Amino acid sequence: MSMFLAIKSQCLFPYQSHFKNRPIELVLPQTFFPRFRNGPRYRNCILAKAEDKARENSDRQLEELTTSSGTCDPLCSVDETSSQEFEATYQPKTDFLKAFAILAAAVTGTIAINQSWVAANQDIAMALLFGVGYMGIIFEESLAFNKSGVGLLMAVSLWVIRSIGAPSNDIALSQLSHATAEVSEIVFFLLGAMTIVEIVDAHQGFKLVTDNITTRKPITLLWVVGFVTFFLSSILDNLTSTIVMVSLLRKLAPPSEYRKLLGAVVVVAANAGGAWTPIGDVTTTMLWIHGQISTLPTMKGLFLPSVVSLAVPLALLSLTSEVNGKGQNSAEVLASEQMAPRGQLVFAVGLGALVFVPVFKALTGLPPYMGMLLGLGVLWIITDAIHYGESERQRLKVPQALSRIDTQGALFFLGILLSVSSLEAAGILRELANYLDAHIPSTELIASSIGVVSAIIDNVPLVAATMGMYDLSSFPQDSEFWQLIAFCAGTGGSMLVIGSAAGVAFMGMEKVDFFWYLRKVSGFAFAGYAAGIATYLAVHNLDISLPTALAQIPFFHGS
Repeated sequence: MSMFLAIKSQCLFPYQSHFKNRPIELVLPQTFFPRFRNGPRYRNCILAKAEDKARENSDRQLEELTTSSGTCDPLCSVDETSSQEFEATYQPKTDFLKAFAILAAAVTGTIAINQSWVAANQDIAMALLFGVGYMGIIFEESLAFNKSGVGLLMAVSLWVIRSIGAPSNDIALSQLSHATAEVSEIVFFLLGAMTIVEIVDAHQGFKLVTDNITTRKPITLLWVVGFVTFFLSSILDNLTSTIVMVSLLRKLAPPSEYRKLLGAVVVVAANAGGAWTPIGDVTTTMLWIHGQISTLPTMKGLFLPSVVSLAVPLALLSLTSEVNGKGQNSAEVLASEQMAPRGQLVFAVGLGALVFVPVFKALTGLPPYMGMLLGLGVLWIITDAIHYGESERQRLKVPQALSRIDTQGALFFLGILLSVSSLEAAGILRELANYLDAHIPSTELIASSIGVVSAIIDNVPLVAATMGMYDLSSFPQDSEFWQLIAFCAGTGGSMLVIGSAAGVAFMGMEKVDFFWYLRKVSGFAFAGYAAGIATYLAVHNLDISLPTALAQIPFFHGS
């Protein structure tokens, strides 16, 4: 029985333009196919088909990353969004002036380094450089300079000055090696955590949490969203929790003032939830890794204040007209993506890997980043196994997830922490601590002030500077000072929308401006912040002890 094969005319004839690019199917005997397959035109055809398929996949991925309104997906970087408008906003004259200013600053810095003044006035030079670099980070949007690049440049420049001003080059190298070892622990921890969260998110694993929110009553929904975010952020970081929950709000409520308030609640709840666990926020993770706080005392001491710092804004927002009078009982649920195959398994393993990190540290005594890398390795092997041979699901595997994580954010932390460590090595932070102790004797006031300042300035360098100013000999592990620092730096950023990564993500996703948040939310967030501090001081002064049975659990005791 003879067999026939249908072959597109584009694969046979190079003159397809004569047919207006319309495919013409030819029915040919099978005996023709071996000769055709062995010819060069067949190889060209295969290459052309591969190129067409790759182009189609690229176009499809681009469509998936672009919403119907043409805006960037919430998880994409700011650079991708800005590049879309580059052609419309390009100003050669402005760019020339910026380039000239950078060149002038580089030349001035090179000349200054060669002078003996830097060696004789190391503290002044480093303080000035840190101030200039930090201004560049704060005003990155105005200057159009990415803060990660500014942070790395500042870190290297500060250590160059330190090497010049140090008694010997060997001392500077020893201090740099010690600082790099400490900073690397945090960076490795963050990279592992971000990759695990990205893999779970790629499998739509968080739908197990968000799909169970079914209420549409305005006040009830306000409290449910707040506390779901609160507990979600205690395991994930506050940025990821905000992205997940704000995306959920788009199918729970139509665009309105009420939905903006729900998004603001997500920001407050994410920051409050990340303050009471060692893995809930970058600042608490930093304090935990370096030994200023431990697992159970932190959770026991900060859980109630964190709940209060969320409950007070929720109660006050419940009295507003947008929630109490104008909220909409919307039953409309927008379409969402389906969970990927074995998404429940990936969610369970990813969540277990994050929760297992403190257990791993308590059992082995090894640094937390080793436990995080262990969890990532297990999840890597599992995703490779369950998606073996599924070429269309490569995006669900770890290599693709690594290309999507916030690498520039990790590099920003690296630059900031190395910069602060140079100030610590030079003794500048110790001098600043002595000055604060002489003029502000109350440690509670110092910690509270750091929280207020964190609403304006990034809390990562603030906490890093505090860790350099005060060592464990001044305040032992789990002292009132360190727990207050963890709480205030975590929740203080809620007072302004630019005070935390969660707030910045909310601004971009819901198009909320600074002054709207200032009018509608900042006062309530400050009330929660103050109430949380008062709650902590009250509970701490009562000296509530742990139940004996709970205190003897190895996981919690001194971990």
